[in-house]
Amino acid sequence: MRYPQRAPQAGLPEYVTVYEVGPRDGLQNESALVPTAAKVEFVRRLIAAGLTTIEATSFVHPGWVPQLADAGELLEALDLTGPVALPVLVPNERGLDRALEAGVGTIAIFGSATDTFARKNLNRSFDEQFAMFEPTVKRARAHGLEVRAYVSMCFGDPWEGDVPVAQVVQAGRRLLDLGASQLSIGDSIGVGTPGHVKELLAAFVDAGTALDALAVHFHDTYGQALANAYAALEAGVRTFDASAGGLGGCPYAPGATGNLATEDLVWMLHGLGIDTGVDLDSLIETSVWMAQVLGRPAPSGVVRALAPR
Repeated sequence: MRYPQRAPQAGLPEYVTVYEVGPRDGLQNESALVPTAAKVEFVRRLIAAGLTTIEATSFVHPGWVPQLADAGELLEALDLTGPVALPVLVPNERGLDRALEAGVGTIAIFGSATDTFARKNLNRSFDEQFAMFEPTVKRARAHGLEVRAYVSMCFGDPWEGDVPVAQVVQAGRRLLDLGASQLSIGDSIGVGTPGHVKELLAAFVDAGTALDALAVHFHDTYGQALANAYAALEAGVRTFDASAGGLGGCPYAPGATGNLATEDLVWMLHGLGIDTGVDLDSLIETSVWMAQVLGRPAPSGVVRALAPR
């Protein structure tokens, strides 16, 4: 199989963490329900490919996201005590209760940088969302769980348009101040560009945020995800969200399909001489297999180029 020619660049790290979101963010946007057994196999294949953090599912109410209604059954079939982290998204304290019952070690909460999306996604105002998250984060930390926070609509909102950088930083800082150990900055509708990425990251640093507390989550709606990932890499970010095969998007944002494909990200990083711990051949095989489960080709450019004909 073809591999990128390695050409390391000065100032970039030797290792980057790929935070795989395919089983949760990828599959939650599918119109058809994927069988639980296939989801279990998907996670196991991703583990075998060398991914060390895989967001497995969500304890969101099944009425909101029926694609993930089998979260409890899925987690029962997985080894939550192994070396691979399997975080779970929770929306509130009831979701946390279920995560604690399942023995999850890391949870994630999902906030918004805009008022409109907070109301549509969480049924809370911009300010009310933080009050809703506070007891969840406090209890999770008291039980020894790691807490990741997502902040969405950081580069644009389909209802509000441009989102001020200062507003995004305010939202992100409030989530970190609640007790989250990592903040994932999301381009939910894929409108960000490299300069915007660097400006926003610099603003977080100016507000006293350590770069190792930040991750980035890009969508490829406008074909900018990989360029934006490289800009974040140059700015000092070392954790990148991605979805195997490029699955998923945002079910609450019209037109926002396509996460950054894990294969495309890994190809770029390996070409830069940066280790990810990921076996690209195995990952491509996994995405080809999942594409067969879903009945359509994987969006990833690398998968399309290297998948067996």
